[in-house]
Order: sequence, then C-alpha cells, then structure tokens
Amino acid sequence: MRLFRLILAFLVPLAAGLPALAASSSADAPHVHVQLVVLPQELSRGGTADAGLYFKIELGWHVYWKNAGDAGQPPRIHWTLPDGITAGELEFPAPKRLPLGPLMDFGYENEVLFPLTLNVAQSAKPGPAPLHAKVDWLVCQATCIPGKAELQVDRSIVARAGKAAVPAPDAALYNRFVARLPKPQPHSFNAIFQPEKSDFRLAVETGREETSAVFFPAEQGVLDNPAAQRLTPTPTGFVLDLRKDAGLTANPAELKGVLELAGDRAYEIAALPGLVKGVPALADEPASSAPTSAAGIAAPAAGRAAGAADLGLLSAAGLAFLGGLLLNLMPCVFPVLFLKGLSLVQSGNEERHKLRAHGFVYTLGILASFWALVGVLLGLRAAGASLGWGFQFQSPVFLSLMAGLLFFLGLSLAGQFEIGLTLTGTGGSLAAKQGYTGSFFTGVLAVIVATPCTAPLMGAAVGYVLAQPAAVTFAVFTALALGLAAPYVALTLQPAWTRLLPKPGAWMDVLKQAISVPIFATVIWLAWVLAQAYGASVLAALLGSFLLLAIAGWFLGRWPAQRWATVVAVAIVAVVIAVSALAPGKLGTAAQASVGTEKQGWEPWSAETVARYQSQGRPVFVDFTASWCLSCQVNERVALSQTQVQKAFADANVALLRADWTRHDEAITQALTALGRDGVPAYALYAPGQSSPQMLPEVLTPGIVTDALATLPRSTAQASAKVSNLK
Repeated sequence: MRLFRLILAFLVPLAAGLPALAASSSADAPHVHVQLVVLPQELSRGGTADAGLYFKIELGWHVYWKNAGDAGQPPRIHWTLPDGITAGELEFPAPKRLPLGPLMDFGYENEVLFPLTLNVAQSAKPGPAPLHAKVDWLVCQATCIPGKAELQVDRSIVARAGKAAVPAPDAALYNRFVARLPKPQPHSFNAIFQPEKSDFRLAVETGREETSAVFFPAEQGVLDNPAAQRLTPTPTGFVLDLRKDAGLTANPAELKGVLELAGDRAYEIAALPGLVKGVPALADEPASSAPTSAAGIAAPAAGRAAGAADLGLLSAAGLAFLGGLLLNLMPCVFPVLFLKGLSLVQSGNEERHKLRAHGFVYTLGILASFWALVGVLLGLRAAGASLGWGFQFQSPVFLSLMAGLLFFLGLSLAGQFEIGLTLTGTGGSLAAKQGYTGSFFTGVLAVIVATPCTAPLMGAAVGYVLAQPAAVTFAVFTALALGLAAPYVALTLQPAWTRLLPKPGAWMDVLKQAISVPIFATVIWLAWVLAQAYGASVLAALLGSFLLLAIAGWFLGRWPAQRWATVVAVAIVAVVIAVSALAPGKLGTAAQASVGTEKQGWEPWSAETVARYQSQGRPVFVDFTASWCLSCQVNERVALSQTQVQKAFADANVALLRADWTRHDEAITQALTALGRDGVPAYALYAPGQSSPQMLPEVLTPGIVTDALATLPRSTAQASAKVSNLK
C-alpha cells in the first residue's frame, strides 16, 4: 500500500497542475473586437445591474441579428456566475438589411452592443464575484469566420443597497445602444396583414403618414428576404407589400417582427390577419430566383451538388461500396486489419457457422458505428452545424483519447501486460476469450480509424447523401459500411481460404508483438497531427499521458490478475482521460496547423484570393487538405510535389492555393459543401473566367494533374504567364 500511496502522490499534482488561463474583459479576433461590459463597479444584493456584449467590427464586415436572414447566426453567450447571480437573455438592437450578392442578411456593421440584465438575489454572498462568459459569433463579409472568446469581468457583491459608480464611457456606450432597442408595439398602433398568392400586405396605422418603413421578420422562412419591400404611405400609416418565401407552405397565424420607421423609431409588432382596404394590391411579379452561392457562403441544398447532384441513389451507393472496399487498403485501417487477421488465424479451427457468425458480428459493429456517425452528422446538420467527413479528427480531445487508446493497445501487443485487450474492446485475444464482443468492437475501431481518409470514389457519394433526406443518407452509408466489411465477411463465408493460413503456433506471439509496430506508428502520426494543429504544450500533455499509461501497464504486467493492481491501473487511466479532455482547452495555442502551405509557391486559400487571381485571368488550383488525412499527404508526395507537376503548374501560370482543414474552419467547410464534397482530399482547378471548377479525383498521379492542366485555354495561360514574367 505504500507504493499505492506513492503513485497517488505522483498523480494528484500532475492532474491538478494544468494552468488555468486568465480571462480578460475583452478580446481581439479576426475582424472584430469583443468586450463584456458591466456598468456598476459593485453589485448590490437584491438589485440588478446593466451589462452588455459589445462588438467593434472591421469595415465591410458584419455580425447578425437574432434572425440572421438568408445566412449566418447571432452571437451567443454562456455564463459561469457565482451563486445568487443570474443573467437575462441578450437583447438585440434594431438591425440593418445587408445585401450580399443575391442574398440578404440582417445584422450590424461598424459596432453594436447587445444589452442584458444581471440579477443579484438577496441571498447572494457578499465578496468577490467573477462574471465569466463564453461567447461565440459569426462575422461575415464575402466569407464567414466563426469566432469565440472567454471573457471575464470581476465585480464585488455588497450588502448595502444604493447606486454604484458607473464609468462614464461605459454608460455612454450602453445608453447609446439601449436607445436602439425596439420598443413594444404601442396600444395606438393597429397592425394587420393580408395573405395574397405570393405576397403579404402589411398595413400599420401609426397615427401619421409614414414615408419610410422596413420590416424584419422574427422567424426564418416566412419572407423572401432579398425581395424589395414596396411602401405605400397612407394618411394614418402605411402599407408594405412583402414577398413570401418560396418554401412557405402555410400562412402564419401572426406576422411578427421588428418595424423600423423614419426618425430611428423601431417597434416590435405582431400583426393579425385582416383585410387591407383603400390601397390597391400590386400586380404579382415572378418570385425572386433562389439565391445562388456567394464566395464563402454555403450554397443551398440544390446548389451543393456541383459534381454530385447528378448521382442517382444506386450510383451513389455503388461508389460508396467501392469506397468502403478501398478503405481496407488505407494506412489508417491497416493495423486494425492486422488484428482481425490474427483473430481469424486463432479461430481457424472453429466450426464454419461460428466463423460466419464472427464475420456477421464484425459487420454489425461496422454498421452500428456508421449508423451512429451518420446520425450525429444529421443531428448536427439539423441543428445548423456544418461538418464534414472525418470531423472528429479536428477535435483535440478525440485525437488525444484515440492516441492514448492505441498506445495502450500497443503496450499490450508488445507484451508489457496481458488483459486480452479488454479495455479497448478490440483484437484477436478478446475475440477468442469473449466470443462475439471482440468481433463487434473490432468493427467499431475499424470505422473510427478509417474516417480521416476519404477513400477514392467516396467523396462524391458522401457529398451527395449529406444533401439528401435522412433515409437516402442512411442507405448510402450502409453501402459504405458493407464495402468496408466485405473482405473479412467473404473470408468467413469461404472457410477453405483459411486453410491457406499457417497453423497456430509459437510464431503467433512474435506476430502479435510485430503488430505493435504499425500500432505505434499510428500513435506517432496522431501525436504529430495534434502537435501540428494545437502546439507543443498539448503534445507535452499527450506524452505525459503516455507515461501514465505505461505505468498503468506496468502494474497490470507486474501484478497480473491482482484486483488492487487493476484498481490502480483504472485510476491512472481515468486521470489520462481527464488530462486528454482538459489539456487541449487549457494549453492549446492559436497557432494554425501547417501542411506545407508556404512550400513550393503554395498560398493559403481564401475565397477572396480565388476571386482575385481569376480577375487577373490566371487559372487557380486549390488543394483541400488536412494533416490528419493520410491520403492527402500521399497525394502531395507522389503527385503535387513532383518536378514535372510543378513545372506544368508554372508553365500554365497556375496560382496554387492550399485550404488547410486540419482544424475546423467554417469557410473551408462551406467551400467544400458548395463543391459537393464533405471531406478531404479534394482538388479544384478553376479555369480563367469560369466560376465552376473542374474537380480532380481523390487519388492523384502526376499524369492526372498534368492532363487536367492541359485542358486549360493555352492562349489565356500563355498571356497571363507573359504578364507575370514582365513584372
């Protein structure tokens, strides 16, 4: 027990030693400065305090109202407050109409403050009161960039009542934006709306003739946001003709929203159905065309299929099945197949029906994993998230836990301890000792490690199904799962093939230890991805976790089958899980991952850069990649970095852009979606003057790239090359 206490004394300081990051009341992020404003310097028990979330926005950019319009999302705030203090909801000042190509957003430019109220209970304990908030937002121009910050304002709770001091600048800022909050609908206002075939007629009586009025709907999907709002003044108010949204199937019971009138007057209104008299209706006009995608803005579902929409369900399912077959050859899946092959050798003497049952249970594990994964994707898509294939490898927590899992698995395979791989639920030993459980969870692990590589023929299929109804999505992902499981199932259905395998013997221990080599190689790759994206501090935490796992394995190997040793190992593993979950948030840096963006003339991708080069008449080649995508790294080495390919790029004067998706980037996600892709690798070649690019296959050879470049207009390429050479 003395040794046990020593181990605990070693672990507790390590777990508690992760440094906390001090939060500030303001933060600078791309294109915005955000600040948490709390007016009173002291908070009185039983009272309230005025506060707000302030944004200073770079010229040309904007943030969003509570109904963002055709695209976007409003700022959100999540509080961590002392007991006795609660925060009200953010209030939204009257917005502006912000046209963006054929789209219309509702939001704010230059600056905005979202007021809110802090309530202090009488039971609140006097003393220091840190007011901590996690804030996230979306700031957009032609592209959209998600941002987040942790802000904190320190105040004190006092028992005495009274008016606390308020800094004059904060008070002036707060009061300026509170005055812009829409007022409740006055009792003197009478608001009705009359549904027409393709319009709503909104009539409001304000008591005087109105020469200016703009209506912002409270809900999405009611109005065609970009359509003009036609005003007809009346002696006591006005009538607005508003175009219905093309997808609206039933008229609302109330037409709710914010009404902005001349003189900076803004009101919240709720118009009831009625008959608008005295003002003739405007002749119906053709409904506005559906918005097309703008640079950096996610295209609607109909536009997402650039290259994928023409796929039928059977074609997509066939491509998905072939992609699943090819996933078995990917380096990410190779170690798992080694394990499954070992379990098959060990079970070679079992009856045929048992071998087949193991194959079907392995398939069930793969199917269940894919169904769970697509369920998560569809759920997040329904909630407004935009994610792609392999998105979990953009999570530092997932990367840390996956690396730790495989490291612990490798220690067992290398012979440090023997637990039948129970903790990982994978491997041949488990399949032999615990029946079908091992086969099921080997299928689960195969799916987990397969997703960072989008196999050839998979990209178009995945892009197709994520734009389709849920039933279609599940059907195609099922085909993908069956393709991944097919080789092993075929082997179990033909037991004669297992006779070609060597008979079990002492060589199997050597083989098992040899299998740890590709497992450890995978661990090195995961650690490299984590360090590339999140910095050396997170890598150091991961290496510390490896040390703890090695200690846990030593306990299991030194005192096998001892309950107390198992308890110690489980406790250490729990600490590793905690470190993996907490370290990325505490220690992660803002440094962006690098996958060779600045090498050999590559520039970072942005929609503006693509547009700039196209305006110069230059072709553009975009490499959508990520450091965790092994297929991407292979393509770069065997094709993109080859001398003949680089020469072909230079001869055609192609601008080379690299979109690094190692860490989640909403602009890249939306660009992939608009191209009909939901994962990497993806390669787009833009010819001068063409908005739709040529998409190259997911597996590249030098010949594929040079053949694509040969299709570019030679006269344009040569002319732009001459201009470039003269500079």
